[in-house]
Amino acid sequence: MARRSIGIVMNGVTGRMGYRQHLLRSILAIREQGGLPLADGTLLWPEPVLVGRSEDKLRTLAEKHGLDAFTTDLAEALARPGVEIYFDAQITSARVPAIRAAIEAGKHVYTEKPLAEDLDEALELARLADAAGIRHGVVQDKLFLPGLRKLKRLMDGGFFGRVLSVRGEFGYWVFEGDWQEAQRPSWNYRAEDGGGIILDMFAHWRYVLDAIAPVRSVQALGATHIPERVDEHGKPYEATADDAAYGIFELEGGIVAQINSSWTTRVFRDELVEFQVDGTEGSAVAGLRRCRVQHRSMTPKPVWNPDLPATHDFRGQWQEVPDNEEFDNGFKVQWEMFLRHVADDGEFPWDFYAGARGVQLAELGLKAWREGRRLEVPELTR
Repeated sequence: MARRSIGIVMNGVTGRMGYRQHLLRSILAIREQGGLPLADGTLLWPEPVLVGRSEDKLRTLAEKHGLDAFTTDLAEALARPGVEIYFDAQITSARVPAIRAAIEAGKHVYTEKPLAEDLDEALELARLADAAGIRHGVVQDKLFLPGLRKLKRLMDGGFFGRVLSVRGEFGYWVFEGDWQEAQRPSWNYRAEDGGGIILDMFAHWRYVLDAIAPVRSVQALGATHIPERVDEHGKPYEATADDAAYGIFELEGGIVAQINSSWTTRVFRDELVEFQVDGTEGSAVAGLRRCRVQHRSMTPKPVWNPDLPATHDFRGQWQEVPDNEEFDNGFKVQWEMFLRHVADDGEFPWDFYAGARGVQLAELGLKAWREGRRLEVPELTR
């Protein structure tokens, strides 16, 4: 079987997400399975070129995984023979100039979210990419989670009837960094570095909600609940970005969505993110992996009585949605789609314009918070 190599510049792979999900569990996993089969039977073989700021970290990473291509010079990486794709998992504030350089070098671009810090920059990148004739895509990982894929199966099958509302809970306690090390990098809490949970998570909620119905308006209240944290070097710093956000979104058809996002909450639910969708015919609760349902015909009839102890096992009244298929790592699945998009002309709907819609919702959410009002979400045109 013929094998075709494809060079991929991977910028930001020394970070948590860039390494674990994109390099280790996606690109290296594709190599471990022998490559990616294309329509003509050719095996596509990813050849990563690791890019970052620390040569020592890159060398350690490369040696650990038997790789030999790494550099701290992005321009040099983009100029290497055989490189066709640029991938970005950097700090948000560094993303736009790097992607612009990749577009100018004629490389296809796949990137983490958010695409940019503001809508104008995101749309500029989309238009530059179109003008250059390159393929472009943005990670939309939550669509590929087993729980969300089961939820889509229910939507496609008409399980809910008319959808009424969506409620989402996301988050966990991120340690302040003093007596226990923080499990998120400190730039997440500095607005000047592109941090903040609204900019980060509203880009996710846009594509999750759009998969149910298009988002038409947003109201949001942000908060910086922990005003001072300690960075990776043990130095205290002022948290200038929001660490929690409470959003209300109106979707097409009058569907109301409420999503709480917080890095300052302790988890009392089954998974770190859960969405409940309620409809006239049934309801579902989907998390990262599980999805449970309660149909109209099986809905119990509780009666409110605060004077008596609860007798209903409310969780026990829901049914588990079966897997019915094997679920691969969601990041890997989307990587495979993008690689086929580049090499095989496969479908890939989550381009820079999809990324721009996520940036748009985050930008409007921040504005709604500042101005204390509900804002319409206008359609974006190419």
